[in-house]
Amino acid sequence: MSLPKTTLEQWAVLATVIDRGGFAQAAQALHRSQSAISYAVARLQESLEVPLLGIQGRKAVLTAHGETLLRRARPLLQELSTLEDLAGSLQRGWESQLNLVVDVAYPRERLLRIVAELGAACPNTQLQLADAVLSGAEEAISTRSADVVVTSRVPSGYLGDFLIDVPFTAVAHPDHALLKMQRPLAAADLARYTQVVVRDSGLRQPRDEGWLGAERRFTVSSMEASLAMVTAGLAFAWLPEHMVAPAVANGTARALPLESGATRNVALYLVLVQGPAAGPAAREAAHSFARHAPILRAAP
Repeated sequence: MSLPKTTLEQWAVLATVIDRGGFAQAAQALHRSQSAISYAVARLQESLEVPLLGIQGRKAVLTAHGETLLRRARPLLQELSTLEDLAGSLQRGWESQLNLVVDVAYPRERLLRIVAELGAACPNTQLQLADAVLSGAEEAISTRSADVVVTSRVPSGYLGDFLIDVPFTAVAHPDHALLKMQRPLAAADLARYTQVVVRDSGLRQPRDEGWLGAERRFTVSSMEASLAMVTAGLAFAWLPEHMVAPAVANGTARALPLESGATRNVALYLVLVQGPAAGPAAREAAHSFARHAPILRAAP
């Protein structure tokens, strides 16, 4: 096998020229002289004997061949960056801090057991734990502001491992007018009464989810606040079955007898945001979540 004619450094320089919009901008971004940037790109083109750049006005743009080749080179650059990140993680050992973002639908008791396991397994790692609602978990992944995320949706470009199906059920206080109808309820019945929903914790692309046909809504910041609204008789809501079970048992909440859609499943996935470069504490968290996952996925 012959040695490569080009280097990843040359491809990285070319990518920076294109991404930053010119040689001067690339030089500033890479902390090099403009002549060094020009030389790296010139050597790349000479080695390939293929023109990669053309001039439009005063701006250097990719030729058709350049566009094709750079597109193939970018995954190699990303792989190298991931490899270097992994080396840094191995060199540093256990992370000083682990940022964990978990969808609020994940069972709280199970989460607390996982946190206890992590405290014992990596006592020198500070754990930052945050709840997320709807797009908040996805945002923590796409902005790479967390190390480990439990989410109902895995953004494009990331891989997630299935953890659990969380069943949601429609509930209200036993004295709520909906339950006094003493018959199967339709959407038109629900629309006349107040529904309580939990506010999306994401800021970039917040979304609504679930049945939202009620003419009046209360919006709260947590599942616990939503359940409190229900048990106070102020509204009905769809909540995780594991969360409403104690309220149903003590008589402060009852499932609504809907004609259809009384329950729905939300699938939750675990994402290691750094992928192969994840540190040992992040990997230990992933193993702990996997140990506490059901053996079989619930039927849809």
